[in-house]
Amino acid sequence: MSNVVVLGTQWGDEGKGKIVDALAQKRRVAAVVRYQGGNNAGHTVVVGGRKHAFHLLPSGMLYADKTCVIGSGVVLNPQVLCQEIQHLEAAVGDAHARLLISEKAQLIMPWHVLRDRIAGGVLGTTIRGIGPTYADAVDRRGIRWVDTRDKARFAQRVVEELAWNQYLIQAMLEFGRVPREQRAELQVTETLAEEKVIEGYWRWITEIREKPFVESGDVAVFLSRLQARGKGILFEGAQATLLDIVHGTYPFVTSSYPTLGGLYTGTGFRPRNLHVLGVAKAYTTRVGTGPFPTELSDDIGVQLRERGHEFGTTTGRPRRCGWLDLPILRYAAMVNGLDSLAVTKLDVLTGLDPLQIAVAYEMGGKRTETFPVHTQDLAQAQVVYETIPGWQEDITAATRFRELPKAARSYISRIEESTGVPVTMISVGPGRSQLIKRG
Repeated sequence: MSNVVVLGTQWGDEGKGKIVDALAQKRRVAAVVRYQGGNNAGHTVVVGGRKHAFHLLPSGMLYADKTCVIGSGVVLNPQVLCQEIQHLEAAVGDAHARLLISEKAQLIMPWHVLRDRIAGGVLGTTIRGIGPTYADAVDRRGIRWVDTRDKARFAQRVVEELAWNQYLIQAMLEFGRVPREQRAELQVTETLAEEKVIEGYWRWITEIREKPFVESGDVAVFLSRLQARGKGILFEGAQATLLDIVHGTYPFVTSSYPTLGGLYTGTGFRPRNLHVLGVAKAYTTRVGTGPFPTELSDDIGVQLRERGHEFGTTTGRPRRCGWLDLPILRYAAMVNGLDSLAVTKLDVLTGLDPLQIAVAYEMGGKRTETFPVHTQDLAQAQVVYETIPGWQEDITAATRFRELPKAARSYISRIEESTGVPVTMISVGPGRSQLIKRG
């Protein structure tokens, strides 16, 4: 297992940051790579009781002997990255990893955020400009990190795109019938002032580029050289399988490829001996709009949210909570070819007895164990539940699988039986040490 990819199997927020952090401790791992998404992601690592939240920086930044990589499939907001680096330095000084930024990474510009604020709310996006940035990349109008090598080139690209976006945003405001008071709040003219965009962005870009631990280059070349030297590489996916632009619950999805395929397009590199590790929460959560068959709108849903601290790392929005959905995990195992699973927040289920697990769906009078990913199918699907015993014992101090209560062990075994994928890591608390490793 020289290379590992960690990716989400549900609707995100599964605790991937903690799993990446745990795997990054291994000496053979030389690099930790983010391959898609932007600052709409939020990965949390808790060390010594202190919480570190990463949005653009990979979760391996706390290891000084590693190189962390922002891949070609990532959309990059220079202001957010600059601020995140400042926070990291304030927290740990220079005891952190080196950073390599792909020159192919697309930049999130002010007009992308404005366009998202006008149109993104319907789909429940984070309003960070992610979707419009990916749209411009496909339309070949994007500004990339390579365009920031010198100020003249960057200014030229801003001028080239600014006029078009001013026209586009005006059309969006008119045809979208945006109220005048909302237009005033957007401050379009001030936000898209040419000099303000160029000078403001250039300050952040310069600060990033002048950091002694930051480099820019071709990610594929860097990773190929590491692999040739026999070094291990850890890949970190943002969001999750059901938010994939192709394989998720479209259109309530993100604008990139959080599934395994995103690794290849987001790095331009094929890792050998790749182990695919999916992360699943012991229950299911979702942020924003879109179908959620096992969602709980009762006291149990509230308890899961409060005990699990289910509020978005990036947005702070409360997450919708529901029972574990095994058809979702089977779907994720198929799409990504999972080799193993990590189950997080098992401790949050303590005290709930009995537990419900979704095992199938009924659609049109027929039972199916396949997750109906299409929203029109989900709208008519009825969840088939299986009731299993819960447990009352505190499991947060458990360090071995056998130390878990019998009912908790049975819960994990039921996941393995249903998915055909072994559970090799179990999180029983937020701390770095609260992780049971098996196999």
